[in-house]
Amino acid sequence: MDIFGLLTMLGGLALFLYGMHTMGDGLAKMAGSRLEQILEKLTSTPIRAVLLGAGVTAVIQSSSATTVMVVGFVNSGIMKLSQTVGIIMGANVGTTITSWILSLAGIEGDSFFLQLLKPSSFSPVLAMVGVIFLLFLKDEKKKDIGTILLGFAVLMFGMETMSGAVKPLADVPEFTNLFVAFKNPILGMLVGALLTAIIQSSSASVGILQAMCATGAVSFGAAIPIIMGQNIGTCVTAMISGIGASKNAKRTALVHLYFNVIGTAVFMIVFYALNAIVHFSFLDHAANGAGIALVHSAFNIMATLILLPFSRVLERLAVLSIPDHGDGVAENEEQGSKKTFVDAGMKLLDERFLERPAFAVAQAKAAANEMAKLVNEALTLAMELNEGYDKKKVKRICELEEHVDAYEDGLGTYLVQLCAKPLSEHDNHVITTLLKSISDLERMADHAVNLAQNAQRMHKENAQFSKKATAELSVFSSALEDILQLTFRAFENVDVSEAAHVEPLEEVIDNLKEEIRSRHIKRLAKGKCTIELGFALTDLVTNYERIADHCSNIAVAVIQMDEKEHDVHKYLGQVKTEDPQFAQLYNRYKERYNLE
Repeated sequence: MDIFGLLTMLGGLALFLYGMHTMGDGLAKMAGSRLEQILEKLTSTPIRAVLLGAGVTAVIQSSSATTVMVVGFVNSGIMKLSQTVGIIMGANVGTTITSWILSLAGIEGDSFFLQLLKPSSFSPVLAMVGVIFLLFLKDEKKKDIGTILLGFAVLMFGMETMSGAVKPLADVPEFTNLFVAFKNPILGMLVGALLTAIIQSSSASVGILQAMCATGAVSFGAAIPIIMGQNIGTCVTAMISGIGASKNAKRTALVHLYFNVIGTAVFMIVFYALNAIVHFSFLDHAANGAGIALVHSAFNIMATLILLPFSRVLERLAVLSIPDHGDGVAENEEQGSKKTFVDAGMKLLDERFLERPAFAVAQAKAAANEMAKLVNEALTLAMELNEGYDKKKVKRICELEEHVDAYEDGLGTYLVQLCAKPLSEHDNHVITTLLKSISDLERMADHAVNLAQNAQRMHKENAQFSKKATAELSVFSSALEDILQLTFRAFENVDVSEAAHVEPLEEVIDNLKEEIRSRHIKRLAKGKCTIELGFALTDLVTNYERIADHCSNIAVAVIQMDEKEHDVHKYLGQVKTEDPQFAQLYNRYKERYNLE
């Protein structure tokens, strides 16, 4: 091979790796958070976990990505260590689908049907379709499909370029002797592990091995140890992701390593022991792409079948490797149940998920929902103080406000990091909505503290509102409670129909505030109320009205995310003047919350 042949091979390798990366990103983006959410929720039995791990990995084309996500789940406390073993095994099986796709490059035959199956025949068509989808279509999902098709075409083109470039190496004795040396199981395993550790993808390293088969110098005797090593090398990504994580997350990465190391050891011992007795003749035959795919699949399937009944042993081995001060297994099983409210939300924002932006967006939304629950609790307690002062409730409101502040800081930082990732149009809208909403949620918690402080001052001064003022505030509180529940339901479920009810009710609350202040001024003029109580009442109704304003902001953000309309003033102007439903809802709420 001359210098130009080497450059061609390197170019083919670059296209191959880029195509695999592009196709995997497109598949993951199109799948969004759905597959990962299935991973999170449906792992009740080992067999189901294996099937889910295999299915998700087959779709996103990366066992490393699946394993890293699982490490993140465990680190977040979403998933227990015991649930991860089957998923990891399934991921190893699912990643073998890539090698079968790549083996299409080795199809030979003169029939029209076989010619159609060759990547050189259909890849150009897929590339053209992908380019058309990307350049001329506006639908986001079709663009994702275009990315997948184009990535696949580049992948297969790179594979064929590599295969064509290395074919002349068949006549180079030094090259063929190199693969003869790889027949040594230990050396072959080390080479396979090192190559995979460097590029951090067993699918890619298997593809490179399949391309090398074009030389005819790679025998099954040399290929099998390399494939075994590739399965061990792919554990590097998960091990790296476990750095700085919780003990159980590190154990998850170790489960992945132990599964592959033990599976490889058992396979190699049994295989070479049988070979010493039977002398497998196929070991001296030249390997091809389909043969490599078959060995890759057979090993991972057999390793899963053998080790699945011993999943608890793998789990225990990982716990023994990273022990707890107490009972490791008991601590592992209880993790997730011993979480504070804040931990339950903030732990969702694991940086490992940023590599799968669609899922990270879903996690950020879940964390924002937890933040909203804290705000809801704080406001509910604050309104209850009107019925009777409670020192414990005031303290709890202040604690909740601090937690909400922590949410705003952590979630805001996470969302900013997400903005730099490749996102679908929908996910971009979700991030915009969340960035707007968490600021409103934080301000609502501040108003809850203001209400608590107002109640505290009245308690110290032994001041009480008049019966009429109390009755009016009761109506106002009911309206505020209604708008809060509408807002939080709309935000949590991204429910546009619920959100549409918020603005008409907010308009009613604005009018209630003015009416209550007007009535208070009349009572003050008649000497039925003191100036001090007037200040307290004004402070209370002002906080109520501002809380309703923030509810309106959140509801509008939810509606905008669905309708893709980002001009707030334009939207509010149109909905109040042009939407007949607005007038109907406004009149309904005005009648319901009438001061009489």
